[in-house]
Amino acid sequence: MYAIIKTGGKQYMVKAGDVLAVEKLDAESGEKVVFEEVLAVGDNGELQVGNPVVAGAKVEGTVVGNGKAKKVIVFKYKPKKDYRRKQGHRQPFTKVKIEKINA
Repeated sequence: MYAIIKTGGKQYMVKAGDVLAVEKLDAESGEKVVFEEVLAVGDNGELQVGNPVVAGAKVEGTVVGNGKAKKVIVFKYKPKKDYRRKQGHRQPFTKVKIEKINA
C-alpha cells in the first residue's frame, strides 16, 4: 500500500516504513505527526484518487529528527562594476518515519 501526500508545498509518495525528509515541521523528535492531505492511495493495483484529497484518508508518522541540508552558495556579481555578493543558505528539514496509512 502506498499514498501520495502533500506537505510543505511538495508531494511525496510514501509507504509504511519509509523515512523521508520534508520541509520543517513544528514538532520535536519522537512526536507523532498526521498528514491529512492525502492526494491518492494505491493498494493491490487499485488507485483511489482524491478530488482534491481522498476523504477520510490520513498518513501517520513519527518525527525522527530535525536538521539542515547542505549549504547552497548564492553568488551575485555584475561584470566590470566591482559588485559581488556572496551568501550561504541551509534549508531546515524534518525527518519523518511513516508508520501507517489509513484509507
